[in-house]
Amino acid sequence: MLFFALTLSSCAQETQTTFKKEALKNKMVTLDGSSITFKDILKKYKGKPIVLDIWASWCSDCVKGMPKVKALQSQFPEVTYLFISMDKTQEAWQKGIQKHEVTGEHYMATDGMKGVFGKAIDLTWIPRYLVVDKKGKIALFNAIEADDLKMIETLKTIN
Repeated sequence: MLFFALTLSSCAQETQTTFKKEALKNKMVTLDGSSITFKDILKKYKGKPIVLDIWASWCSDCVKGMPKVKALQSQFPEVTYLFISMDKTQEAWQKGIQKHEVTGEHYMATDGMKGVFGKAIDLTWIPRYLVVDKKGKIALFNAIEADDLKMIETLKTIN
């Protein structure tokens, strides 16, 4: 029974096509230190496909995955890449961007993985990738590898 319940739960995650209100209302920090809601971040890029990369500079799996993200950026240059950091400080976040030469749009969640945004997207592991289509709907809710075949296929179909 437990296996069946877990299977249903993970299937429900995979089919989520909209962000919860809590995620949309959540305030994040920009590189210049100002505050912006996740909803306003998404509005900035409406009409473009988006890959959200939830990461942190302290996360070894995130850092190991960066070459795959860069390959994805080369394969799909028309996609907007939003990096949402789960770092604990702005200093660590900004140093991580420079150190790992992360190119794209950058924001930082202010309350970590277990905070409002993390809970709203059922964040249990990073890196975590989501794909949002041109209309702002979630096309892929959960991938943990940037070269995940589901992610590549999703990007091919929404472009």
